[in-house]
Amino acid sequence: MKSVIEVGRRKSAIARATVKEGSGKVTVNQRPVEVYQPELARLKIQEPLVILPDLAKQVDIEVKVQGGGAMGQAEAVRTAIARVLIKWSDDPKIREQLKHYDWTLTKSDSRFKETKKPGGTGARSKFQKSYR
Repeated sequence: MKSVIEVGRRKSAIARATVKEGSGKVTVNQRPVEVYQPELARLKIQEPLVILPDLAKQVDIEVKVQGGGAMGQAEAVRTAIARVLIKWSDDPKIREQLKHYDWTLTKSDSRFKETKKPGGTGARSKFQKSYR
């Protein structure tokens, strides 16, 4: 039985997706995607499955995700699912179809929070000076 593993990243969230032949079950951290909360994150995760319904019904996808917040994890999961479906099908048309919908489905978003610097409360803000 063939199985494929791919990774998706967003901010500090990392998702690892495994796909094998099956009946269309998708689990995220051992929970069915249908009960995943919040709802906006669930809809985000299901985007590649909605775009490729025929392929999604032929395989079982298991995703393990850790780190980051709710939406960062959701975007990492959707990227991992899309990449694993591309690798499983081995069809360049599927890659182009997903890329046409949204480029972050095929390529992980590399943007991170900018680190805090000394002399201020955040990454760019500085403490105020008084001259009088």
